[in-house]
Amino acid sequence: MSISSNAPNLLLSLSQSLADTVERVEGAVVSMNVGRRFSPSGIHWRNGIIVTSDESLHNSEEVTVTLNGGKTVAAKLLGRDASTDVAVFKIENPDIPVANIGNAATLKVGHLVLGMALSREGNIKAAMGTISVCSGAWKSMSGGNIDQFIRPDITLYPGFAGGPLVDANGDVVGMNTSGRRATALTIPSKTVNRVVDQLVAKGRIARGYLGVGMQPVRLPKNLLSSLNLTGDGGVIVINVEANAPAEQAGILLGDILITFDGARVQDTNDILGYLNQGQSVNQAVSVQVVRGGELVNLTVAVGERPF
Repeated sequence: MSISSNAPNLLLSLSQSLADTVERVEGAVVSMNVGRRFSPSGIHWRNGIIVTSDESLHNSEEVTVTLNGGKTVAAKLLGRDASTDVAVFKIENPDIPVANIGNAATLKVGHLVLGMALSREGNIKAAMGTISVCSGAWKSMSGGNIDQFIRPDITLYPGFAGGPLVDANGDVVGMNTSGRRATALTIPSKTVNRVVDQLVAKGRIARGYLGVGMQPVRLPKNLLSSLNLTGDGGVIVINVEANAPAEQAGILLGDILITFDGARVQDTNDILGYLNQGQSVNQAVSVQVVRGGELVNLTVAVGERPF
């Protein structure tokens, strides 16, 4: 059975659609010139605001930006956050399009996506793949809160780190970076937006601060039973700094924190995860501790970690 020459060529249609998508996005992709053989890419995220991979910059802070077409402009560093792998720069009088930022929450396993990059000569590059893993929030090895775990099945060629992940609509849904064994990971747009907001406003990421030293402990079964507690974990306070938020709230040496902001505490990461969110600063948080075999309810006003 022959196929009519007039039948739609699906592969040709897909191929043209992908090329059209690259053309829609390429103007917002830049190259970050960091004095290395392979420079990371970046994204014109907002007007005059460039986002790239902090890790790929290494120790470079004196950076110029090559725009699509080859023009090179100066860039001013606004801030870096190693915990989410996001660095933010500012360029003056940008004459390139701003990326159309999409919502990574719409991604599903199997969706077609593009990774994009720009060479130092100003030439666009692209790699196609699918979403291989897409799940919930996670914490980076350096303590950053990432809103979504996204692993695209694309090859992260040299220069692709810091570039955009583009969905089938031509929307930039995140920034690509390198995971373990050089696999691709994507920092979702929601996380990037949160970090950009803080770095543009303050030049740094605000971190919550209690002023306590902590270590995890296990509560004995008889205490769990008498206090009607679920889960045997907690965090014991081993140091309280003078005049810190914890001391002002009445937290004492030897207290065992078992709930923080209404959530059950099992180890120190449960508290640090909350404090590492910039929005925790200046918030009044309910804390429940075990003190002398009894439950004590306290309220602590979270401070900002000193730098």
